[in-house]
Amino acid sequence: MTNQLLSSSTIAGDSVKNRQGEELGNIEDLMVDVSSGKVEYAVLSFGGFLGLGDKYFAIPFNQLGVDHKNHCMILNVDKERLKDAPGFDKDNWPNFADPSFRNSVNTYYGHV
Repeated sequence: MTNQLLSSSTIAGDSVKNRQGEELGNIEDLMVDVSSGKVEYAVLSFGGFLGLGDKYFAIPFNQLGVDHKNHCMILNVDKERLKDAPGFDKDNWPNFADPSFRNSVNTYYGHV
């Protein structure tokens, strides 16, 4: 298998769907661990209407797949489960380096 690379600008703004084809939201940003250079989390917006009332979620990047044909990301999470995921307000971002925040997110998605 050949490694595939995507630019961050290609991923930002992409829609995210689950395996059932339900729309889950859009990628707002990517969080990069500057010491390793690895993308750790994608920030997903979900639940609002026209950008109002959106809740943001940190998704461990390795939980996302790419659907090249439909130009979207795939997250294997039921829409109802996502509603209960640890999230945050778009105007009040958490400290992604905080071990307790990272632990709660990683545990929720089974990424330990």
